[in-house]
Amino acid sequence: MPTTLEIRCTDDECELDMFELHYTYDMPEEVGIADFVCPYCRSSERLEAIEL
Repeated sequence: MPTTLEIRCTDDECELDMFELHYTYDMPEEVGIADFVCPYCRSSERLEAIEL
């Protein structure tokens, strides 16, 4: 099954609660959260994975 990451933006000014990244097996293993930005506020420095 393809990897899914649940991510939240920790910027206090951002209205986004959380979002999920779904990607295929073709995604290189070295790609991580730092390679993405929040779709709402466009911050890349305030993203963190939600650990269940």
